Amino acid sequence: MNGDFKPHYEVVVVGAGVSGIYQIKRLADLGVDALVLDAAPDLGGTWYWNRYPGARFDSESYTYGYSFSKELLNEWHWQERFSAQPENLRYLNYVADKFDLRKYMRFNLKVAAAAFDEAGHLWRLRLDDGFELTCRFVILTIGLLSTPTLPQLEGMEAFKGRSFHTFHWPHEPVELAGKKVGIIGTGATAIQVIGEIADKVGELIVFQRRPNWSAPLNNSPISDEEMADIRARYDEIFAACRRTPGGFEHEPDRRGFYEATREERLALWDKLYDEPGFGIWLSNFREIFTDEAANAEFSAYIADRIRRRVKDPVTAEKLIPRDHGFGVQRVPLETNYFEAYNRDNVHLVDISETPIERVTETGLRTSARDYELDILVYSTGFDAITGSFDAIDITGVGGVKLADQWRDGPSTFLGMMAHGFPNLLMPTGPQSGSASTNFPRGIENGVGWCMGLLEHIWRRGYTRAEPTAEAQARWTAHVTKMYAIMLMRKAKSWFTGYNSNVPGHEHGKTRYLVYNGGTPKYVAAITDVAHKGYEGIVFDADARASVRSATAAE
Repeated sequence: MNGDFKPHYEVVVVGAGVSGIYQIKRLADLGVDALVLDAAPDLGGTWYWNRYPGARFDSESYTYGYSFSKELLNEWHWQERFSAQPENLRYLNYVADKFDLRKYMRFNLKVAAAAFDEAGHLWRLRLDDGFELTCRFVILTIGLLSTPTLPQLEGMEAFKGRSFHTFHWPHEPVELAGKKVGIIGTGATAIQVIGEIADKVGELIVFQRRPNWSAPLNNSPISDEEMADIRARYDEIFAACRRTPGGFEHEPDRRGFYEATREERLALWDKLYDEPGFGIWLSNFREIFTDEAANAEFSAYIADRIRRRVKDPVTAEKLIPRDHGFGVQRVPLETNYFEAYNRDNVHLVDISETPIERVTETGLRTSARDYELDILVYSTGFDAITGSFDAIDITGVGGVKLADQWRDGPSTFLGMMAHGFPNLLMPTGPQSGSASTNFPRGIENGVGWCMGLLEHIWRRGYTRAEPTAEAQARWTAHVTKMYAIMLMRKAKSWFTGYNSNVPGHEHGKTRYLVYNGGTPKYVAAITDVAHKGYEGIVFDADARASVRSATAAE
């Protein structure tokens, strides 16, 4: 539904995923002249693209949905505790249609470049089809995991079967029955795929370089009675999400790790392991994130649970990570993942021992042998958090490129603005409180703060807003310091910017991408800035530029 659109808007939102939908809802409520652009054929963001088998929430569904509308909360019935991709996409379409948001959206349009016009205090956008438009403010809601990365293997173009990254899993059904399927990677996505397709394929060969810790999702349907109870408790549920570090229902155990006896620790872990969701990670003792010995003891417990579930002891040991402890990076949740390796048709290939040498016409060749495949799946991750920003040629004051500024790691103000790039907002940007939390809860915090700033600007007739270099440096130093106390600082994780398939993102080059202080501290910090008249931001009024009317601003 691209249709025609104007050459100028007050606000252009880039991205029509979970955050972009909420962002345009807030702008539409104020009557702002705004447009949403998305490169995809339709809305949904991550839930439009990721259609691989097993794709679903790891947040409880009812904590993932938007909280802004009581009517919406009362209307929608989540079918599963952890909802699958098709229902998630239906939900986002339902929201967009309910609030008539599609009229603001244009699809199949990728923003190729954005340059700040210093004289006019506006942004000039160039789309990949050559069309150009201007706007006063650009809001980037472009997703944390929206730039997939492929491995650098010889012969990838030679394979004559079907091959694709999980992000680009075909929209039409993929025939798996009787097929020899190879999957490269055992990260969060692969763990979902493997557990889902192991009993549906002829043969499944998993090529693993580094194992990841994982714990049971323990999904289940939500009955009408339970959904009615959830609706009655929504205020309580969202209050819990605001209170907890991760924005989930799961609250950390307030006892000290060493205050509890070994027997008490084991009893807690047994209970959490059998419960749904992230409790095993987030309702645990806080020391597992910061204390090496506490983390080692808990990791040994999880390793024993894996050994109980995998029949072959050699395979079990290969599935237990040795280079990091449980919970120091985001924990994948799984359904029947470890049991998949008990099947005769599933084979684990350790490519740290026998590396992949090349892709062939008929499959993969390792240093040990050739594997014939009908389908080759690349589950090789993303250029996380900054990759989607780097994909746009963003030019700020004095011709400075954002990609150049962030080459060795991003530096932001509150994770939502960048010095040298006026009128550019990132509600869920690098170093914000979104990446390390239940994402929609972080979205609502970020979008809410950005809207407060915009209303402040419009009421006062400003045309330009930019954080100072000093304020940005203080925030980045704070984010960096928060890493120092966390065991995650050592992990080969997208939380630390690690991706062996992206030059400059190798292990040892830590990129401080996420805020580790937790939701309450982050919200307190950004609220304090707002209460102090947006301290750290410089505003500039320009009478030559058009400003929204006072009536619309109010």
